[in-house]
Amino acid sequence: MPLVGVLALQGDFAAHSRMLRGLGADVREVRTPAGLEGLDGLVIPGGESTTMTLGIDREGLAEPLRAYAATGAPVFGTCAGMIMLDRDHLGIADWRCARNAFGRQIRSFEADLRIPGIPGAPVRAVFIRAPWITEHGEDVEILASVDGHPVAARQGNLLAISFHPEIAGETRLHEMFLREAAVRA
Repeated sequence: MPLVGVLALQGDFAAHSRMLRGLGADVREVRTPAGLEGLDGLVIPGGESTTMTLGIDREGLAEPLRAYAATGAPVFGTCAGMIMLDRDHLGIADWRCARNAFGRQIRSFEADLRIPGIPGAPVRAVFIRAPWITEHGEDVEILASVDGHPVAARQGNLLAISFHPEIAGETRLHEMFLREAAVRA
């Protein structure tokens, strides 16, 4: 199995690490630029994007994260991870997000989504203070939407979703990410 990293500055990194280990991956929690060395893929978890930005700045991770993504290694962003990848944050992806787009925590909800490349039953998606993509470039493929708002997207080696599969126990997106990381390995 590949060696994958989970950005572990803030947010739901422990749940992603557990899920990936449960799927047989070797997992490294990434807190400094050195943690990116030798990885076959990287997860940027949900959390609070302002706090994540402060941690990335404090640890000098912005340029190393950009350089890592530029290698073509798979990068999987969930919820705040989708925001961190966008034009206004790390500038890795060609999209822009609206934070807390569905509303405050009290407006959290679940939905079933059909996502290309995920066979079987719809993906159970848990949305908590979730973003959506407000605009995107031509090379961004929208994979799923809720009420016309893009909530899952792919751009080259980047996969981003605005929901939390690790909370729903939904492993298929992580499995898809691990298959891509295994090819990289």
